[in-house]
Amino acid sequence: MRNKMVDAIIVLIVIVLLIFALKGTLKHFKGESPCCGGGSGLIKTEIEEKVLDHPAIGKKTVMISGMHCDHCVKSVTEAIDKIEGASAKVNLKKEEAVVSYDREIDDDDLKKAVEEAGFKVVDIRA
Repeated sequence: MRNKMVDAIIVLIVIVLLIFALKGTLKHFKGESPCCGGGSGLIKTEIEEKVLDHPAIGKKTVMISGMHCDHCVKSVTEAIDKIEGASAKVNLKKEEAVVSYDREIDDDDLKKAVEEAGFKVVDIRA
């Protein structure tokens, strides 16, 4: 009798822990949690738009996987914006970055910047 009661308590504790874990996971993938070092989750991540030195001569769309939240968007934006002559607008829901450029930007440079930020480039379209 006592063993069954102990087993029931252990199972109940495991179920409660799984519920909390599932709740946190769902928030994470909806972009509502402070994942990826994003802080408390209460403060909106501000992203300053980079202004190009010269008029844009074109745009490329970089398809990216692995972004889950506003902090991920900020990381990708900052990584691409470090490239001379490139300015990114990253869309979490579309999983893409639209990169405006005022000089020719090599696709390999874009890919390297995104991947060094911890994300995967799926495709780059001109």
